[in-house]
Amino acid sequence: MFNVYFVTVVAGNRPSATLIWTLALSASYFLVLLTAPVLGAIADFSASKKRFLVWTTTLCVLATAALALVGPGQIWMGVILIVVSNTFYAAGENLIAAFLPELAPPEDIGKLSGYGWAWGYIGGLAALALCLVYLQWATSAGMTETEAVPHTALIIAALFGFAALPTFLWLKERRAHAVREESPWGYVRIGFARVRRTLNEAREFTDLFRLLWCVTAYSAGITVVTTVAGVYAQQVLQMSQIETIWLLVVVNISAAGGAFAFGFAQDRFGSKRTIRLTLVLWTVTALAASVIQTKFQLYLVGNLVGIAIGSSQSAGRAMVALLSPTAKSAEFFGLWGMAVKAASIVGPVTYGLINYLSGSHRLAVLATTVFFVAGLVLLAPIDEERGRRMAENYSDSG
Repeated sequence: MFNVYFVTVVAGNRPSATLIWTLALSASYFLVLLTAPVLGAIADFSASKKRFLVWTTTLCVLATAALALVGPGQIWMGVILIVVSNTFYAAGENLIAAFLPELAPPEDIGKLSGYGWAWGYIGGLAALALCLVYLQWATSAGMTETEAVPHTALIIAALFGFAALPTFLWLKERRAHAVREESPWGYVRIGFARVRRTLNEAREFTDLFRLLWCVTAYSAGITVVTTVAGVYAQQVLQMSQIETIWLLVVVNISAAGGAFAFGFAQDRFGSKRTIRLTLVLWTVTALAASVIQTKFQLYLVGNLVGIAIGSSQSAGRAMVALLSPTAKSAEFFGLWGMAVKAASIVGPVTYGLINYLSGSHRLAVLATTVFFVAGLVLLAPIDEERGRRMAENYSDSG
């Protein structure tokens, strides 16, 4: 919702508004790109994934709530707050994913990852429902959408913080703490050393690193959809803010179903086949989105987007978990986060530049098919069984 508000109200629909928005998001992802592997390595060594997760979540909640203060013309304030909130959200996303190998045996990882994404989209539905109820009440009370939309940031911040409480209260760190304690700078040095070691071991984890390149490619396309869907609906088909929320409701319902169903499919048919199917679906969806003419058609495409996004996110994360040694899970998910965030820089900026230079959102959406086709090409040489054996046979000597 905030992306539409930023483009149309904060930036005043200027020609560069979408580009400014995508650059702000890319800046946040660049910060995570620089820090995620080292943060993961430190979290592994010090057994402090949960501690870091508490901090990143808290800071994300505070910065998200502050978005409610952003008004027309306050572009820099909006940019700074979205960079801060999204940076800490994305950093926490990596830490959450790193718990996956501790919480399920290999044969159930796809299912559990699917459960996680499905519940995430159900949470998204709850957030959208609360925002929709508030906006309808606010407009009936005489407020304009422009006046009411910033307040939804407070709703989202409160809901996100509330949803994190069970993790903070009951999730346990299962890996033993490091034998020796270090100073903060000592942990940083250890973090860089472990990352260098991981990168030097690239040959040992050939299939995992090939997968990371594949994830980078197709995540660039996914990030385009998640960051500009509302803008596309408003700019191309002139949807109102409330109509856009209903569109996002449709996407979230389909995404929950896709993540849940494909989680079972992945455990039964394998991660590689599941990812291949989702990438074909993404390619078809992007092509369709570039030519639709009516709001009804956009709702149909929204269903395809939901199924594709829920299934691809779940399958990609679960496959990384299967190919990662348990002793280096946070570290390898830091690399996964680095791959996703690199894609999150390339995808939105590409969209923003194409839209800015051509003045066409349709052409920018059409260009995203390149990312999904590239993902299919990079997926082909990955040997899933070989990668799982390498992860299972890995021995961490420190």
